Amino acid sequence: MSTAAAGPSAPPAAVLCALAGWVPSRVLTNEHLARRLDTDDAWIRTRTGIRRRHVVDSGQATSDLAVEAGRRALTSARTDTVDAVLVATTTPDHTCPATAPAVAARLGLTGVAAFDISAVCTGFVYGLASAAGLIAAGLAERVLLIGADTYSTIVDPLDRANAIIFGDGAGAVVLRAGRPDEPGAVGHFDLGSDGAHEDLIRVGAGGSRQRSRPGEPTHEERHFAMRGKEVYRHAVTRMAESARATLTRAGWKADDVDHFVPHQANLRILHSVADDLGIPRERCATHVESVGNTGAASIPLALADTAARQAFRPGDRLLLTAFGGGLTWGSCLLTWPALPAPTPPDREERTTS
Repeated sequence: MSTAAAGPSAPPAAVLCALAGWVPSRVLTNEHLARRLDTDDAWIRTRTGIRRRHVVDSGQATSDLAVEAGRRALTSARTDTVDAVLVATTTPDHTCPATAPAVAARLGLTGVAAFDISAVCTGFVYGLASAAGLIAAGLAERVLLIGADTYSTIVDPLDRANAIIFGDGAGAVVLRAGRPDEPGAVGHFDLGSDGAHEDLIRVGAGGSRQRSRPGEPTHEERHFAMRGKEVYRHAVTRMAESARATLTRAGWKADDVDHFVPHQANLRILHSVADDLGIPRERCATHVESVGNTGAASIPLALADTAARQAFRPGDRLLLTAFGGGLTWGSCLLTWPALPAPTPPDREERTTS
């Protein structure tokens, strides 16, 4: 699937006008993980590039993170009203109902359209496309899009392969109706999926497939499972292909990209995709070292972190790409607008005991 910015008679485009991120204050370092897992800091950093991750406290849910990131984004946009709230997440508060309506209500946005997007780590890019569609169709003038995940609630803390990778967090953007040719306009999407490989990334329990069977789910079925080597191969291939297709549709070349902002899976994947595309690694925005893989929150958190360091300049060309369970993947482009620098997402920290 692809969409592209069109000419003067085009419908309104989705324009980025605010950005914010938030992670819980509790920090889990590699040293903390080494105390309960057969691993050490050097092993984790060599394979993932991750030094620490943030995790929720007992009783905290995905909606709590989403509300905080959403509130900050609305404040940055200097507005308290939007026409729709979209929450991209793999870890909703409940199987039913969706998390977005509750987030909207807690933000004082009762009555607006609100729904969840379930595309795992590609959720934020799918959300950008969904928001752009609402705006282009005239259904919304302004959309709040939040990517939020609490992977610590679904990853087995004793799973050496996955516990070292994932963290919790939320990132949010406000998109307004504008012109396709103005800075901040999101355009030229590429979206895809391949459900034949749904077993590569999954949580076996909780859905109708498991619930329709007799007996209780196993411990393994209750937790996140990923076949790492196969996922790595698919992630690099799909992200590079999707990013390349998006560049071609826009008439851009790799040299035209000022900042490459991929889903923050792990540092090896990020660098492999950048190398495949011919984009210098120094142009790759990374935040994975400090927060780990935060799922649908990873791209907006990387954007917020890079913007907080004032590394983006108005007019810079950005390429976003992601890959997640499903399998799903997607990419899009935007030219960076003039935005106030957000507060660093991980400014407030509390090291866990």
